[in-house]
Amino acid sequence: VQLQESGPGLVKPSQTLSLTCTVSGGSITTNSYYWSWIRQPPGKGLEWIGSIAYSGSTYYNPSLRSRTSISRDTSNNQFALQLTSVTPEDTAVYYCARGISPGLVAGVLRGQGTQVTVSS
Repeated sequence: VQLQESGPGLVKPSQTLSLTCTVSGGSITTNSYYWSWIRQPPGKGLEWIGSIAYSGSTYYNPSLRSRTSISRDTSNNQFALQLTSVTPEDTAVYYCARGISPGLVAGVLRGQGTQVTVSS
């Protein structure tokens, strides 16, 4: 299984960050897997953003819940992240990942990551 993130590398403050993860070699509806977004701001550790389960149920980090939406497109085997009202503090490398539980940042299969910078 491989995961690949795609989306704009630069977003202006107050706008919405939108990323897509394309999964190959396995289905996002496969039983028992959770598909997540994780980020790492410069000089900081990994932070879990949210997950969408094989069933379509979603789970969010409480600190980001009000600004986050995760959805999926099963016909294209993709899942997506939208983060609204971004600020420079949302600048980070964003990863999509597969795990066996929501909330994990370790022990997951991750994509290579994509840098997103929030700046005017």
